[in-house]
Amino acid sequence: MEFLTKAAKLGDAESHYDLGMMYGHRLPFSTAGKDMKKARYHLEEAAIAGHPEARLQLGIVEVENKRMDRAVKHFIIAASSGETESMKMVKKGYESGGVSKEEFATALRAHQAAIEATKSPQRDEWETSQQGNVPSTRK
Repeated sequence: MEFLTKAAKLGDAESHYDLGMMYGHRLPFSTAGKDMKKARYHLEEAAIAGHPEARLQLGIVEVENKRMDRAVKHFIIAASSGETESMKMVKKGYESGGVSKEEFATALRAHQAAIEATKSPQRDEWETSQQGNVPSTRK
């Protein structure tokens, strides 16, 4: 945890995310004491730095605290970055009436654009080469 803290102080978004998850006890076997204030701080820092999964987690925290308007905003921002679980949350919000048709459509278009932006012939070739290369768990 010492190295994560040092890296977070240097502005590393992944370290902030990991610390947020540890303090919020959202990781199995977390050794940090539960401290939601620290968890929120680190998740917010990671989200500000552009970490989509941190946005998803902040949205979940807001749902747990029954602040749906804030949760929806976090989910939309994360979905717009290509975070698929957040897009699922936006869809659920739309289906339940908590997200407008316009918000859903905008988030969906942004999500699809973010996913499309990550596509490349090299990535497609690698994914194709990995099909059927699933390691066996048998001895």
